Amino acid sequence: MPNFQYKARNLDGRALSGQIEAPSPDAAAEQLIENGYTPVQISEARASHDMGEALRRAFGLGRPSLSELALFTRQLYALTRAGVPIIRGMNQLAASTRNPLLRGAIEAIVDDLESGRDLAGALARHTDIFMPLYINLVRVGEESGRLDEAFMRLYQYLEREKKTANQIKAAMRYPAFVLLAVGVAIFILMAFVIPEFARVFERFRLDLPLPTRVIMTLAEFTAAWWWALLGAIGGAAYGFRRYIDTDRGRLWWDAWRLRIPVFGSIVLRATLARFARAFAMATRSGVPLIQALGVVSRAIGNEYLGGKIVGMREGIERGETITRTAAAMGVFTPLVLQMLAVGEETGQTDDMLEEVAAFYEEEVDYDVARLAELIQPLLTVAMGIIVFILALGVFLPMWDLTQIAGR
Repeated sequence: MPNFQYKARNLDGRALSGQIEAPSPDAAAEQLIENGYTPVQISEARASHDMGEALRRAFGLGRPSLSELALFTRQLYALTRAGVPIIRGMNQLAASTRNPLLRGAIEAIVDDLESGRDLAGALARHTDIFMPLYINLVRVGEESGRLDEAFMRLYQYLEREKKTANQIKAAMRYPAFVLLAVGVAIFILMAFVIPEFARVFERFRLDLPLPTRVIMTLAEFTAAWWWALLGAIGGAAYGFRRYIDTDRGRLWWDAWRLRIPVFGSIVLRATLARFARAFAMATRSGVPLIQALGVVSRAIGNEYLGGKIVGMREGIERGETITRTAAAMGVFTPLVLQMLAVGEETGQTDDMLEEVAAFYEEEVDYDVARLAELIQPLLTVAMGIIVFILALGVFLPMWDLTQIAGR
């Protein structure tokens, strides 16, 4: 998405400026309003002259990981808790941070703080690193005088996000390795091994069975056009990546992920847990309800569900209850709706959402741990079918050759 240079004013009327990433100027203005700023001027930012940094940002290279952001947040909590001035603490963190993009962002934040900008405003100039939820909780912490508490909540949130992401990566590591190995093996067989068998069969002029003829045709095509196949696969992967980077593509991909067998249920519950945790944390920290929904819609990592949450915000602006607007979206589970209803009746919506988040996080942990167990039998069956088809196509003519040789 493009970057836009903006000029705005905060709630105190102080002038601010910076860059924000958004699909359009209107979307950039909406983000600024949700972050508590009044837009004054928005224009598309000029391309950076630092080609290395531009390429890193374009492809997401060098972007701080969840672990690095969690560590940075934990250090900020320790420094603010100890009463260290924020500028001095930031300078110390910049000197010890290894990630170049994060270090550059910290140094820029220090410059902004020294020029009189508040911490949330300085963080808002680096939306490619700090998500809206992060910025808004820091703003609430500054306004309430409980900045250390805001950093601790953010640290706990990032730690939970990191734990879930690591579990999913661990569960997918074995299936991904097996699929890659099988794909490479099949490519080598089709491109180099089976064509040699085809030459042998041609010399004996055997009447090949249909499975063998199909496999030989595919093998000949692969051997002759392997470079084009690799290029087509690479081009398709690049095109898919570019498509899901667009607004329409991201919306389609995020909606489709929720419908994948086995995986879709896990993704949905993990996203709902993220929504419940982030929404509870925002409202408990004092973020206004409408603003909290706007912030959470961009913090859950799913554009499809994020759009539904924006629809909730519009319903609440019309005077409807949270539970009714959530039910109208058609994506929230009965558990979420029930807990929202109880929370509205008792005035403890944040506590109820914390319960929802804890419940779904435990379910996701259990399902992710069993994910490899569910996938391994499917992979074994699929590999067996592929090997059987290849073996059948190759060894049926070999059987005929042995009969010819025995005559």
